[in-house]
Amino acid sequence: MSKRSSLASPPARFLLPALLVLALGGCQTTSLEDVTGALGVGGKSEPAATADAKPDMDGLRERYRAKPSDPAIALDYGMALRETGQRAQAVAVMEQAVLAHPSNKALLAGYGRALADNGNFQQAFDVLGRAHTPEDPDWRILSAQGAALDQLGRNEEAQQYYASALKIVPDEPQVLSNLGLSYMLQNNLPRAEDTMRRAYQRNPANSRVRANLALVLGLEGKQAEAETIVKADLPPDQAAAKVTALRELLSKKQQQRAEK
Repeated sequence: MSKRSSLASPPARFLLPALLVLALGGCQTTSLEDVTGALGVGGKSEPAATADAKPDMDGLRERYRAKPSDPAIALDYGMALRETGQRAQAVAVMEQAVLAHPSNKALLAGYGRALADNGNFQQAFDVLGRAHTPEDPDWRILSAQGAALDQLGRNEEAQQYYASALKIVPDEPQVLSNLGLSYMLQNNLPRAEDTMRRAYQRNPANSRVRANLALVLGLEGKQAEAETIVKADLPPDQAAAKVTALRELLSKKQQQRAEK
C-alpha cells in the first residue's frame, strides 16, 4: 500500500475533537476509536466501561503484580487500564508485555490499541501491522490501521485499509462507519452519507454508527433527520444531551465557514 503522507485537511483538524463529544455525550476521550469503535482489534468487541460494569482494578492489579510475565493477565490488565482512562499506564503495561512476548499477536494488537488511545498514531499503525500478516489478515486490525491513518490525516491510505477489510467482511457496519468518517474528513459529504447509511442499515442499534450518520447529515444541513437518528432508543436525558452536542458542533462548523 502507498506510504505517501499528506497533511490533515482542515475539516479533519476541526472535526476530530468535536466528533468525540457528539458520540459520547461529553465523556472524556482523545481518540477516533471512541467514536467509531475502529480499534476493536481483539478477537471480540470489548464492552465500554460503564458505571455499573467497571473492571475489578484491585484484583487485576494484584494478579498482574503476582505474574507480570503472564501474557493473558497483562492483556486483561492493560485493557482494564484503557477502559478506566489510564492510557499512559496501559501503554507501559502493554509495552513490557510485548517486550517479553514479541511474537504474541494478541498482545501486539492490544499494544497498538493502547498506543492509539494515547495519541501515538504512527507507532500504533506500525505495531498493528505486526499483529497480523498478509497471509492471514485480520479485518479488525485493518480497520484499526485505517483509523490510525485517518488520525494522521492520511485519508486516502486509510480508505485502502478499509477496502481490504471489507473484502474479508463485506458490509461490516463497523468498517463502513469508519470509511464514512474518512470520507467526511475529506469533506466528501455525499459519499460519507451513502456509506454511513449502509452502516446504519446493517446495524441501526449501534449508537456510534447512529452518531456518525447524524453528524454527516447535520453537516449537510439535514438537521431534523440528524436529530431524529441521534435520539433513537435513548432515554430522554441522554437524547437531549446528544442533540445539544450535535447542535453545538454544527454551530461551530458554521462559524468556521463564516470566518473563511
